[in-house]
Amino acid sequence: EHYSYPEALRFLAQKYNIIIEEKEQTPEELMAQNERERMFNINTFAQQYFSDTMKTHDEGIAVGMSYFKERGFRDNIINKFQLGYCLNQRDAFIHYALENGYSKELLLKTGLASVNEERMYDRYQGRVIFPIHNLTGKVIGFGARILSSDKTKAKYLNSPESEIYNKSQTLYGIYFAKNEISRLDNCILVEGYADVLSMHQAGIENTVASSGTSLTSEQIRLIRRYTKNITILYDGDSAGIHAALRGTDMILEEGMNVRIVVLPPNEDPDSFVQHNPIEVVRDYIDKNAKDFISFKTQLLLKDAANNPIKKAEVVKDIVNTISVIPDAIFRATYIKECSR
Repeated sequence: EHYSYPEALRFLAQKYNIIIEEKEQTPEELMAQNERERMFNINTFAQQYFSDTMKTHDEGIAVGMSYFKERGFRDNIINKFQLGYCLNQRDAFIHYALENGYSKELLLKTGLASVNEERMYDRYQGRVIFPIHNLTGKVIGFGARILSSDKTKAKYLNSPESEIYNKSQTLYGIYFAKNEISRLDNCILVEGYADVLSMHQAGIENTVASSGTSLTSEQIRLIRRYTKNITILYDGDSAGIHAALRGTDMILEEGMNVRIVVLPPNEDPDSFVQHNPIEVVRDYIDKNAKDFISFKTQLLLKDAANNPIKKAEVVKDIVNTISVIPDAIFRATYIKECSR
C-alpha cells in the first residue's frame, strides 16, 4: 500500500484488532485529532449527499448527471471517483447537514459553507463535484465546476486549506492511481480533473493531476513513494508546451526521471482520449515521450533560431537545469548529449 511506517502499523493493527499502545496524548493533541476526524466525517457525509443528489434528485439528474454523460463518462467512472452535484439552492446542503447533527462551525471550517452578511450559503451551489481523496481514500476536500456561463463566478472552486486539506501536498486521483503507478513504475501527470477521469476510463490508471496548480516539491515526493519516473502530458498549444518547462527543474532536483509528451494541436488529454481508440493513445504516448532535457534543448534552440545572444541564453538555461540533477553520472551524460 506504500504507507509511511506509522500508517502501516496502524493499518495492520486495525486489520487484526490489535490495540497499539501510544504515548498518552495531551488534551490539546486529543482535541486536534478529534477535530480532524470530525472534518473527515463531514466530508464523507457531504460526498455521499452530493453523489445521491446527482443520482436521485430531478435537478441532479437533469444537470449534473447530464453534464458527465455529455462529457462521455460512464457510470463505473462516476461511481469510482464518487462524482456528485450540489443543488442550485442557497442552503439545501447546510439544512441537511444541520439536521444530521453537524455544526455550523464545522461546515465553515471545511469550506462546505460560506458566509455572507451573517447568512450562510452552500459554497458549491449549482456545481458538479469532484471529491479529492488522500492516500488512504479519505475525502479531504472538493473541487467544483460551475455549469452556467456566469462570467462573474470562478469556473472552478476548491476547498479552502484546512487541517486535512493542503493543495500543495495533494494530487487528484493518487488514491486510485498509486498501485498502477507502482506496478508500471511510471506516473503520468496531467492538469485537470476531467483529464484524469478520461485516462482512467481508457484504462491508463497510472494518471494523476496537479489540479491546475504549479507542481510542488511535496507533490513530487508523493509520486516518488511509488516511482522515480514521471511522464508529463501537455496540451498541444504553445502555452501547453511552455507550461511543460515550468516546475520540471524541481522534479529533476528530486532525482526523478522526466519525460514530456506534447499532444497534437488543439488537443488536451481529455479530448485526445475521447477521440481516439486506447491503442492509438498508448502508442502515441510511447512514441512521443521525449526525455525532458533533450525536449527543452530542442524547443529553446528552435526559439533562439540563429540569434547568438539568445543561443547563449539557451546554453545557460540548459546548464542550470542539468546542474540540479543530483546524480553525477546523469549530469555528465546530459552535458555530453546537449553539447552534441
